Amino acid sequence: MIRLDGVTVAYRGRAVVRDVDLRISAGERVALIGPNGAGKSTLLKAVTGLVTPVAGSVELAGRPIRAMSRLAIARTIAVVPQQAILPFATRVEDVVALGRLPHEDPFRGAGPADRAAIAAAIERVGLGHLLGRDARELSLGERQLVLLALAVAQAAPVLVLDEPTVHLDLRHQVEAMDLLVDLNERDATTIVAVLHDLGLAAHFFPRLILLDHGRVVGDGPAAEVLAEDRIRDVFGVDPAHVRLGV
Repeated sequence: MIRLDGVTVAYRGRAVVRDVDLRISAGERVALIGPNGAGKSTLLKAVTGLVTPVAGSVELAGRPIRAMSRLAIARTIAVVPQQAILPFATRVEDVVALGRLPHEDPFRGAGPADRAAIAAAIERVGLGHLLGRDARELSLGERQLVLLALAVAQAAPVLVLDEPTVHLDLRHQVEAMDLLVDLNERDATTIVAVLHDLGLAAHFFPRLILLDHGRVVGDGPAAEVLAEDRIRDVFGVDPAHVRLGV
């Protein structure tokens, strides 16, 4: 579903992602982990076509992403960013409805299938109590859940998330992770998430990809990728202080 060959991404001449080769199959659930500045978010941007590599190639569902239109990309991959700026008053349900734009008839607008998908996404994420509210007035955690519902409504076969739990309290972190597992196992959605919480990554994701200084330095199950020597070398902390549950 996602293929990167020799991908290097640079900002102002400085390489942030370096010569990455990566394969993610349809239906996988993968967490990208690593210290700050490791290149995780930049790698996601390359996967979604938001940045163009200075070297290498990116394929999405077997097609070079550089040859795909933004509409084709939006029908294939949904994105939940760390934070979204809402420049004007927008009701929660209208934000969620944006997820249907890649599927709507450009002349007739939302149809019954789109409205059903919006309602189902709101129910699945548990946003019924927020309907009618201005999304700008919500807490950061509530806004994050709205963005997650938008992505669910988009119904793309691939869902990528950049720190989806960063603004959530403990209960909502677990609920969000449970939702990702459900989307993956029940809907066969391919999930790729950037996570800083190693415990959540180890517990909820069968495959972890560890980045350090823009390179992949570990790829596999948590027990292998988060070996004590690797935690010490990459994160610079005593493994005894890290709770993984693996």
